[in-house]
Amino acid sequence: MSGAIIIGAGPGIGLSVARRFAREGLPVGVIARSASTVDAALSALADANVETHKALADAADEWGLRTALDELVAQLGVPDALIYNAAIIQADRIGELDVAQHMHAWAVNVVGAITAASHLLPRMVEAGHGTYVITGGMPTAIPDVTSLSLGKAGVRGLTELLATQFTPAGVHVATVTVHGAVAPGTAFDPDDIADHYWRLHNQPIGSWEHEVAYRGRH
Repeated sequence: MSGAIIIGAGPGIGLSVARRFAREGLPVGVIARSASTVDAALSALADANVETHKALADAADEWGLRTALDELVAQLGVPDALIYNAAIIQADRIGELDVAQHMHAWAVNVVGAITAASHLLPRMVEAGHGTYVITGGMPTAIPDVTSLSLGKAGVRGLTELLATQFTPAGVHVATVTVHGAVAPGTAFDPDDIADHYWRLHNQPIGSWEHEVAYRGRH
């Protein structure tokens, strides 16, 4: 097992996914923008007794993200699972952001996922296996969160494109579309959501899902 890499390993889904994979004995590498975030993630993984590594990168910085991925691959090998969980979550209605702000949000919400895919999915193909899961959401566009609505629509389209390209080569590409606000102790508890990432990773070829709609714990 070469492990799992989580891009966007802050508190919430990213950290819960890291803990879920670590609990199964997989080495884990985490990427986030700040040292405090990755240090907190590694501290939270300490009890799992697995190999852990960290790297710093802004998902919107192509060179920085590729460099961080290379650092973790050098330590872990080509990952069995790659998770893209980076996103900019902000309140913005149409007309409230300028072009540069929209472009930055799109770069984090979608383009970073493209960078990660182009950097590692071909290596997964060479390895003969792999799983790439992108955190989705916003199944219905909401005017109060315009940039995130656009970004999550982009994630759904990107997942479909990547699945079409890489499924025949043996790489499972999927998105977990979260239908609500994520918070511990609620119907959208990140630990519950993380179970679906692990389930996707373990699905046998022929039964692969490409989108899981998480509508909350009932």
